[in-house]
Amino acid sequence: MYVFEVIDKTGRKIHLSKERWKHITHPSSPHAYMANHLEEIKSVLINPDSIIESYGDANKVNYYKYAKGDKSYFRVIVRYLNGSGFVITAYIVRNIPK
Repeated sequence: MYVFEVIDKTGRKIHLSKERWKHITHPSSPHAYMANHLEEIKSVLINPDSIIESYGDANKVNYYKYAKGDKSYFRVIVRYLNGSGFVITAYIVRNIPK
């Protein structure tokens, strides 16, 4: 069961499973504050400012979108298997790594 499924900027399907959403938003998670940012997570995937492959893992991709109010970026990490992707985690970072 999915919390959502979207088509990303490159035309690939990405979903967020209920299990991953619980992991991200669990009160003991360091990213629990993301519970109020579900729409932003979708937005990052649909219209990111930057998409960067993960170092050492071609199946893992980092999506970034600037959050004006916070002067930071939403980062959503996606793993691709068999042509479709799923969200691993999401959180806020100060900068996009170079």
